[in-house]
This record gives sequence, C-alpha cells and structure tokens, in this order.
Amino acid sequence: MRYMTKSERFFNEEEMLRIKEITRSVELQTIGEVAVMVVDSSDRYIEAELTGAIIFGSLFSLIITTILFSSSMWVYIPLSFILFFLLWFIFYAIPVLKTPFISFKRKEQEVMERAIRAFYEKGLYRTRKNTGVLFFLSLLEHKVWVLADKGIYEKIDQETLNRFANTVSQGIKDGRASEVLCSVIKEAGDLLARHFPITPGDIDELSNEVITE
Repeated sequence: MRYMTKSERFFNEEEMLRIKEITRSVELQTIGEVAVMVVDSSDRYIEAELTGAIIFGSLFSLIITTILFSSSMWVYIPLSFILFFLLWFIFYAIPVLKTPFISFKRKEQEVMERAIRAFYEKGLYRTRKNTGVLFFLSLLEHKVWVLADKGIYEKIDQETLNRFANTVSQGIKDGRASEVLCSVIKEAGDLLARHFPITPGDIDELSNEVITE
C-alpha cells in the first residue's frame, strides 16, 4: 500500500471534489484557467536538518557524558557523532522539527521559486490568451502564493493576488482551508469573468483536479 503524502491528505475527497467543481464553474464564465497545487514543502532545507542535528546531538551528548561518564571527552566525541546521524534522520523523517531552523526570508524565497517552477512545469504559461492563474499551497512553510500569467497582469495587479493568498493562508490557520479556498477561487473567477469573459469556442485547457506533490 502506497503511503500518502501530507499534501495528498490535506483535503479529503469531498473537499477535493468541491474545489474541482468550483474551479470548473469559474472557468465556464471566463477564458482564464485556474489551477490549485498543494505540496508538502517547497524545499528539503537540508541545512536546517544539519543544524538541528548538530545542536541537539552536541547537547544530548554533553548531558549524557556529564551525568553518566564524568564529562569524559572520550565518550562525548563518539557519542556526538552517533547522535548526530540519528538526529539527522529524525529531522529528515519529521520535517516540522526543522522549521525553527529555517529563516522567514528563506521560506519566502523557496516558496516563491517553487511556485514559479510549478507554474511552468504544469503548463499554465501555455494557455492561449496567457490567462493562467495558480493557487500554490506549501504546507511545511504555511505559505500560499497566487501567480498569474502576463495576460492577467494587464488587468489585475499583484496586490490583489497577494490579498487572495493572504486570505487562503488565514483560512488554513483557522482550519477552514477548503471553504476559504473555494470562496477565493469564486471571487477570483468573478474578477476574471469581468476582465476576461468567456468567448465562443473556448475550451478547458487544464485539468481542474487539485495537483499534489
């Protein structure tokens, strides 16, 4: 049985269906294409794993050798190495443990870069009128980015997209992720319909399924 990632479990089946349906209904009113993507994290942050393993490995080794081995360096050094590798694995296996060792700026940069990469990897830049919009949720960092293609930017500014992102982010914190995401997609769809109304012969160019990685 395949292990489901956190991103695959973030929305239940009913919520995934609701997001799919609201996305489909929005795209019946506009030539714009909306996609939702959820990832476990935007980067592995290996330096955070190493930092955590070094700090706690050294600390635990010091405590153990002080209490049990009279502060012997001959015990402290090899024990530090053993605990380092053990803790490195633990930080890797439980990603949330490394978040205190990741700076706010680093999270912002990684989520932005991962969202931009996803925009191109998933083909949102290939829509006929350059009207793709991506709602990108990165769970480890608790961050949301909303990206749009150049056609959208002719009518809708980044400040509006940032407001959408902040609203979804707050919804996640409040435990209302799917409800708020659907509401924001609907609001974005109304805005898209106003500036980019549906035209005869328009087709649904992208899947409406929530993308998970």
